[in-house]
Amino acid sequence: MFASIRWKFIIVYFLLVFIAMVIVGVFIIRSFESQQLENRTNTMVKQIETLISTSSYLSEDDWSQVSEEIQKTLNEWRFDGTETLYVIYNEDIPKIIASSYSNYEDIKGHNALAYKFFDPTLILKAYDGDRSEGIIRDMNEGTVFKHLAYPVLDEVGQVKGVLYMTADLKDVYKTIDDSKIILTSATVLALGITVVLGFLIASSITGPIRDVTKKAEKMAKGDFDQFVEVKSDDEIGQLANMFNYLTLKLKDTIQEMDLERSKLDTIFNYMADGVVAIDVEGYIIHANPIAINILELDENISEDLDNKVAFPMGKINLKEFDYGDLSSLEGDQIVEINNVIYRLKYAPFRNEKNDIGGVIIVFQDITEQHKLDNMRKEFVANVSHELKTPITTIKSYTETLMEYKDLDEELSRKFLSVIDNECDRMARIVRDLLQLSNLDYNKTKWDMREHSIEKLIKDACLKLDFSIKEKNQELSLEIDENIPNIVIDKDGIEQVILNIMSNAIKYTPNDGKISVTAKESDSNIIITVKDNGIGIPDEDKDRIFERFYRVDKGRSRELGGTGLGLSIAKQIVEAHGGDITLKSEYNKGTEVSIILPIVAESVI
Repeated sequence: MFASIRWKFIIVYFLLVFIAMVIVGVFIIRSFESQQLENRTNTMVKQIETLISTSSYLSEDDWSQVSEEIQKTLNEWRFDGTETLYVIYNEDIPKIIASSYSNYEDIKGHNALAYKFFDPTLILKAYDGDRSEGIIRDMNEGTVFKHLAYPVLDEVGQVKGVLYMTADLKDVYKTIDDSKIILTSATVLALGITVVLGFLIASSITGPIRDVTKKAEKMAKGDFDQFVEVKSDDEIGQLANMFNYLTLKLKDTIQEMDLERSKLDTIFNYMADGVVAIDVEGYIIHANPIAINILELDENISEDLDNKVAFPMGKINLKEFDYGDLSSLEGDQIVEINNVIYRLKYAPFRNEKNDIGGVIIVFQDITEQHKLDNMRKEFVANVSHELKTPITTIKSYTETLMEYKDLDEELSRKFLSVIDNECDRMARIVRDLLQLSNLDYNKTKWDMREHSIEKLIKDACLKLDFSIKEKNQELSLEIDENIPNIVIDKDGIEQVILNIMSNAIKYTPNDGKISVTAKESDSNIIITVKDNGIGIPDEDKDRIFERFYRVDKGRSRELGGTGLGLSIAKQIVEAHGGDITLKSEYNKGTEVSIILPIVAESVI
């Protein structure tokens, strides 16, 4: 009987409804119970907090002196019939000094008797300053109580006493039990209806299926002129329609295959990498437009042409493939074609006989990656070089001091001064590298606040005033009136301004001129530092913000630069959503503009 699909339908429907009702019932009962308990807890907390706020005696530091007044307040307070409040004061040990318990006079002064109504662990937690709560069940008496210990704090946050409230949850669990009975009755009724409906639905499904089974058996014997009567528009009717149009589906399948081939051709032609397929004789059988452009082939090249085109192995320095050695047909290599660096990856493909039919070659443009690799290598070399010089100096001077112990004090101090300066130089390099690392990995924590641009620039000028006067340079400052405040990290932007101005001072000769301007333009604040110093050659402008890049390396080191300042400045400004631009003419001067967006909010 149970092998029939009809009974399987009925059993499945029955189990689905049964499981659903059980899950829903459990969820509803638990949610309802949780809600009821939470409501009761909130009511208890509100009663305690109201009592604390309205009772002046509870604000006293020594409750033992006002215990009678507190008891009087509890006697006058309207508590729910299910709730009892105990006031516990800690002298040497916790002691009950007042309660709303009706028989409190009988247990007054007998803490051991009174504590049978409490959970001591909740009181201990309350004396730690935390509100604690719990549910206590007495299986012998069949009672369930909600317990809540609420600490009362003095002005300095010390616990001066605890309000302990209990509430009988009998009415809550009675309501929950009633809800369980209702859900159980609903489940039984739903299961009965499910069995009846399952039988009717299963009968409407199994009839058409038996018809389709008979027709399918005839088709299996070679009779394809079989049609099933369509009696509905549901899934069974759709099954009958699919059966009736089985022969048409074969045509649809072929069309789908053509469509899939078209999709693959589209992907092949419009992919970003160049792809070429060559046969075992070395002729191109297919190439996408990117590959045609890379190899400068005829755009009309096709596998259908009578005149085959040989793949230019020599042009890209690719060795001939040995089709007898499968391992030689898989690999990759780096080549340069027309000043563009490509990574060539190749692998064999097989024909319909599962023999090797040729090789697929993919051209990946890695020019930018190659450039970044070179920059990375150059960066490592620069770091090594920058650290090598001070290390060599320190070592040579240290060896001299160790070897010649009878050097006079003045010469020894001179050597130690050189060592100290070189250590400072290495410390600056390491500090700047750590700052760049934090900027690269977004580890810098910005203190974004509203600041005055005018004050920021004037403070920077004040810090550099000694350097400017030392070279007798002329500094002009021009800041637009009513220039708005902007939300920035003050230390970061001040570091940028100091760095740009320091460079202007370093590379501007004595008696030179430096101007600093600030203005508002297109929702941006533009700070411009202009000098009439040595300037930057055209060939160095594009690399001026690279790490360790210097125009005049010898002079930069002599002036104490690490070659990292402009890189740090650019990343700080970009982290603020801004930009740094540079204009310079060799031997005439340099102009650097710091562009910062104006943030709409006054403080982030």
